[in-house]
Amino acid sequence: MKNSLFLIAYLIFALSFGQEQPFSQTEISVNKIIDGTLLVPNDGSKTIAIIIAGSGPTDRDGNQNFMKSNNLKKLAESLTKNGIATFRYDKRTVKQIRSGRIDPNTMFDDFVQDASDIIDYFKNDKRFDKIYIIGHSKGSLVGMLAAKNKADGFVSIAGAGQPIDEVITEQVTKTAPMFTEDTKRVFGILKEGNTTDDFPPALGSLFNKQIQPFMMSWMKYNPQVEIAKLEIPILIINGTKDLQVSVAEAELLSKAAPKSELKIIEKMNHVLFTIEGDDLENSKSYNEAFRPINDELIRAIVSFIKK
Repeated sequence: MKNSLFLIAYLIFALSFGQEQPFSQTEISVNKIIDGTLLVPNDGSKTIAIIIAGSGPTDRDGNQNFMKSNNLKKLAESLTKNGIATFRYDKRTVKQIRSGRIDPNTMFDDFVQDASDIIDYFKNDKRFDKIYIIGHSKGSLVGMLAAKNKADGFVSIAGAGQPIDEVITEQVTKTAPMFTEDTKRVFGILKEGNTTDDFPPALGSLFNKQIQPFMMSWMKYNPQVEIAKLEIPILIINGTKDLQVSVAEAELLSKAAPKSELKIIEKMNHVLFTIEGDDLENSKSYNEAFRPINDELIRAIVSFIKK
């Protein structure tokens, strides 16, 4: 009996292992800074979606140290299984950390330039006639800036509708209202192009002197202004279970781009998983790579791109 069970288990494993993937996978170095993964359906595709990650040293799969969801890998593979080629890449800070050479002079515009360089790379790839940009979280603003006059369509997932200083001030007001006025004051100094050491120690993670130049380069962009400049099809997506970016942010983007499509997905959280329970389940899911990506998200993006 034991031998029979072993044989059945072995056959199941062998069959599943032997099944051909419905896409090919190629590792690509766009330049010395950008490494990523290209997935192309076995039947080919004339359309490619470039996926841009959010905040922090996020790799091509959507992961950071101590936080592994594989959400961007799942997004890419799901889209490619639906006939859309995808390219996802490590943010430049990932490569810097791995090499032990972190560039303190990296600014927000550098991430925009990286995305722009990737678009140019695939414009020169004769396999693809259309290029769509999919920006997640902070990658939404990066994507909309890079997409202008270059891409054929833009998808914002969990992107902020307010400038980053307003987003942070709102978060501080909700979580630590005693620091609201200090937060506004420091951002006022940064807006004038100056740095400062005059802030409460509790706000050190936000206003560390080394962070301030990057923050200045980021806060100069208003997502509502930038998305209004796009003259391409736009899809704006947000989940009702997103703990970081509220549905209201998506609505701001939608109002700024009246011709855009707005898709609010019930129970989807910031890392693109479906959450049935409370905030504890939600926060734990950020490190639960076994979870499947939200199906409605995939259907919405595939439908948008294939119109």
